[in-house]
Amino acid sequence: MTDTSTHPKNAAGHIILITCLLSLSYTVMRYHILGPVPWKDFPFFILNKGIALSAFILLTFNFSFGPLHNLGVNLPESWLNARKALGMTAFLLVLIHALMSFMIFTPNIFGKFFEENGTLTLFAGLSMLGGVLSFVVLWAYNLSFQTHLREDQAFIQFITSRKFLLWAMLLSLIHLFFMGFKGWMNPSVWPGGLPPISLVAFVFFAIGYIINLFGRK
Repeated sequence: MTDTSTHPKNAAGHIILITCLLSLSYTVMRYHILGPVPWKDFPFFILNKGIALSAFILLTFNFSFGPLHNLGVNLPESWLNARKALGMTAFLLVLIHALMSFMIFTPNIFGKFFEENGTLTLFAGLSMLGGVLSFVVLWAYNLSFQTHLREDQAFIQFITSRKFLLWAMLLSLIHLFFMGFKGWMNPSVWPGGLPPISLVAFVFFAIGYIINLFGRK
C-alpha cells in the first residue's frame, strides 16, 4: 500500500475544474441563454470569454492565497500548495485567450474598439497596451518557476517582489477597465441583469489587488 501521508495535499485540480466550469457556465448563461448571441459562436467567441474569466480568477487565487495567509486567514494547506499549479494553468489560459482574441480581433466582431476609419479607439489602445504589458510580465513571472533560471537570484527576487506583482496586477486591471467600462455603466442592457465578463473579472482582480496590497510581504 502506498503511503500518501508523505505527499502534501494539493487542491489545484479541484480548484481549476470548478473555476473553469463555473466561468464557462456563467458565460453561456449570459450570452447564449439570456443574451442574443447565437450558439454558432460558442466554439470560439464565447468560449474565449469563458477562458479569459477562468484565467483571471485563477490568477487572483494564485496571487492572493499567500497574502491572505499572511493576513491571518486560515486557508487549507491544500490551497496553499496549489498556488504554483494555479499560476501555470492561468498563464496557459491567458496564452490561449490572447491567441484566440488575436484571430478574431476585427471591426466586424469588436466594432466598439474601432473608429470608422478602422483604427483603434483611444480606450481600445489603452486596453490592448495594458493587456500586452500584463502578458509580458506574467510570462516573466512564470519563468521564475523554471528550474534552470532559479540560479539567478536577483531575477527571481525582482520577479516575485511585492512591487513587481502589484504593478503586474495593475496592468491587468487597466486592460479590463478600458476594455469594458462603458458597458458597466448601463445595467439596463445586461442580459438577465448579469454583469459583463470584463466587470466580473475586474472585481475579482481588484479584490485580489487589495489583498496583495496589504498582505504581500
